[in-house]
Amino acid sequence: MTAATLSPGWAHPVRAAVPPFTEAGLGRVLGKVQRWGPYVDGSLLDDVAAVLDDYTPTDGEVDEHAQRLRGHLMRLINLAVTSKLNERDERVADLVKRGRNIRSEEVPSDHRRAVGHVRQMAWTLNELLERLVENQCLTEEL
Repeated sequence: MTAATLSPGWAHPVRAAVPPFTEAGLGRVLGKVQRWGPYVDGSLLDDVAAVLDDYTPTDGEVDEHAQRLRGHLMRLINLAVTSKLNERDERVADLVKRGRNIRSEEVPSDHRRAVGHVRQMAWTLNELLERLVENQCLTEEL
Protein backbone atom coordinates (compact mmCIF):
# COMPACT_ATOMS: atom_id res chain seq x y z
CA MET A 1 0.00 0.00 0.00
CA THR A 2 1.39 3.41 -0.94
CA ALA A 3 1.01 6.68 0.96
CA ALA A 4 -1.98 8.71 -0.16
CA THR A 5 -1.26 12.05 -1.74
CA LEU A 6 -3.57 14.96 -1.20
CA SER A 7 -4.92 16.59 -4.34
CA PRO A 8 -2.07 15.77 -6.72
CA GLY A 9 -3.25 18.39 -9.20
CA TRP A 10 -3.54 21.22 -6.65
CA ALA A 11 -2.17 24.39 -8.20
CA HIS A 12 -3.17 27.02 -5.61
CA PRO A 13 -0.55 28.53 -3.34
CA VAL A 14 -0.86 27.64 0.31
CA ARG A 15 0.89 29.59 3.01
CA ALA A 16 2.76 27.76 5.70
CA ALA A 17 1.02 27.18 9.00
CA VAL A 18 2.03 29.57 11.76
CA PRO A 19 1.60 28.25 15.30
CA PRO A 20 -0.37 30.69 17.49
CA PHE A 21 2.16 30.59 20.36
CA THR A 22 5.85 30.33 21.01
CA GLU A 23 7.13 27.41 23.04
CA ALA A 24 7.01 29.56 26.19
CA GLY A 25 3.47 30.68 25.34
CA LEU A 26 2.33 27.09 24.91
CA GLY A 27 3.89 26.28 28.28
CA ARG A 28 1.87 29.06 29.96
CA VAL A 29 -1.35 27.84 28.32
CA LEU A 30 -0.59 24.25 29.35
CA GLY A 31 -0.03 25.39 32.94
CA LYS A 32 -3.37 27.19 33.00
CA VAL A 33 -5.19 24.18 31.56
CA GLN A 34 -3.60 21.90 34.14
CA ARG A 35 -4.70 24.20 37.00
CA TRP A 36 -8.22 24.71 35.63
CA GLY A 37 -11.13 23.43 37.63
CA PRO A 38 -14.75 23.18 36.55
CA TYR A 39 -16.96 26.16 37.32
CA VAL A 40 -19.24 23.99 39.37
CA ASP A 41 -18.53 20.69 40.96
CA GLY A 42 -20.22 18.68 43.66
CA SER A 43 -18.25 20.46 46.35
CA LEU A 44 -19.97 23.79 45.60
CA LEU A 45 -23.36 22.48 46.70
CA ASP A 46 -21.79 20.64 49.63
CA ASP A 47 -20.03 23.81 50.79
CA VAL A 48 -23.21 25.89 50.50
CA ALA A 49 -25.21 23.27 52.37
CA ALA A 50 -22.59 22.99 55.12
CA VAL A 51 -22.76 26.72 55.80
CA LEU A 52 -26.53 27.08 55.55
CA ASP A 53 -27.22 23.98 57.64
CA ASP A 54 -28.58 24.23 61.20
CA TYR A 55 -25.11 23.35 62.51
CA THR A 56 -23.02 26.38 63.46
CA PRO A 57 -19.42 26.10 62.23
CA THR A 58 -16.55 26.43 64.72
CA ASP A 59 -13.97 29.23 64.45
CA GLY A 60 -11.60 27.07 62.41
CA GLU A 61 -14.39 25.86 60.15
CA VAL A 62 -15.57 29.41 59.45
CA ASP A 63 -12.23 30.38 57.92
CA GLU A 64 -12.09 27.20 55.85
CA HIS A 65 -15.66 27.71 54.61
CA ALA A 66 -14.93 31.36 53.78
CA GLN A 67 -11.92 30.39 51.68
CA ARG A 68 -13.81 27.69 49.78
CA LEU A 69 -16.85 29.94 49.18
CA ARG A 70 -14.60 32.73 47.88
CA GLY A 71 -13.20 30.34 45.29
CA HIS A 72 -16.68 29.23 44.21
CA LEU A 73 -17.85 32.85 44.01
CA MET A 74 -14.85 33.81 41.90
CA ARG A 75 -15.55 31.04 39.39
CA LEU A 76 -19.27 31.81 39.08
CA ILE A 77 -18.70 35.56 38.88
CA ASN A 78 -16.13 34.99 36.12
CA LEU A 79 -18.62 32.81 34.27
CA ALA A 80 -21.37 35.45 34.57
CA VAL A 81 -19.04 38.19 33.31
CA THR A 82 -17.45 36.09 30.54
CA SER A 83 -20.86 35.04 29.23
CA LYS A 84 -22.00 38.69 29.54
CA LEU A 85 -25.06 37.51 31.46
CA ASN A 86 -24.46 40.31 33.97
CA GLU A 87 -25.09 42.79 31.12
CA ARG A 88 -28.39 41.14 30.12
CA ASP A 89 -29.79 40.26 33.53
CA GLU A 90 -30.05 42.95 36.19
CA ARG A 91 -30.41 40.40 39.00
CA VAL A 92 -27.17 38.70 37.92
CA ALA A 93 -25.44 42.09 37.79
CA ASP A 94 -26.55 42.75 41.39
CA LEU A 95 -25.37 39.31 42.50
CA VAL A 96 -22.00 39.80 40.78
CA LYS A 97 -21.58 43.13 42.56
CA ARG A 98 -22.65 41.66 45.92
CA GLY A 99 -20.42 38.63 45.38
CA ARG A 100 -17.38 40.77 44.59
CA ASN A 101 -18.00 42.94 47.65
CA ILE A 102 -18.50 40.09 50.10
CA ARG A 103 -15.59 38.12 48.64
CA SER A 104 -13.23 41.01 49.29
CA GLU A 105 -14.36 41.59 52.88
CA GLU A 106 -12.35 40.15 55.74
CA VAL A 107 -14.05 37.54 57.88
CA PRO A 108 -15.04 39.31 61.13
CA SER A 109 -13.15 38.25 64.25
CA ASP A 110 -16.37 37.94 66.25
CA HIS A 111 -17.57 34.34 65.83
CA ARG A 112 -21.27 35.20 65.50
CA ARG A 113 -20.56 37.82 62.84
CA ALA A 114 -18.11 35.51 61.06
CA VAL A 115 -20.83 32.84 60.77
CA GLY A 116 -23.22 35.49 59.43
CA HIS A 117 -20.59 36.56 56.90
CA VAL A 118 -20.04 33.08 55.48
CA ARG A 119 -23.79 32.50 55.38
CA GLN A 120 -24.21 35.70 53.33
CA MET A 121 -21.53 34.41 50.97
CA ALA A 122 -23.35 31.07 50.70
CA TRP A 123 -26.73 32.71 49.97
CA THR A 124 -25.17 34.94 47.31
CA LEU A 125 -23.43 31.94 45.78
CA ASN A 126 -26.62 29.89 45.81
CA GLU A 127 -28.67 32.68 44.19
CA LEU A 128 -26.02 33.28 41.52
CA LEU A 129 -25.87 29.57 40.77
CA GLU A 130 -29.66 29.45 40.35
CA ARG A 131 -29.62 32.44 37.95
CA LEU A 132 -26.81 30.89 35.89
CA VAL A 133 -28.77 27.63 35.60
CA GLU A 134 -31.99 29.51 34.70
CA ASN A 135 -30.12 31.37 31.95
CA GLN A 136 -28.54 28.15 30.69
CA CYS A 137 -24.97 29.14 31.51
CA LEU A 138 -24.76 25.97 33.59
CA THR A 139 -26.68 22.74 33.66
CA GLU A 140 -28.39 21.38 36.72
CA GLU A 141 -26.16 18.29 36.55
CA LEU A 142 -23.73 19.31 39.24
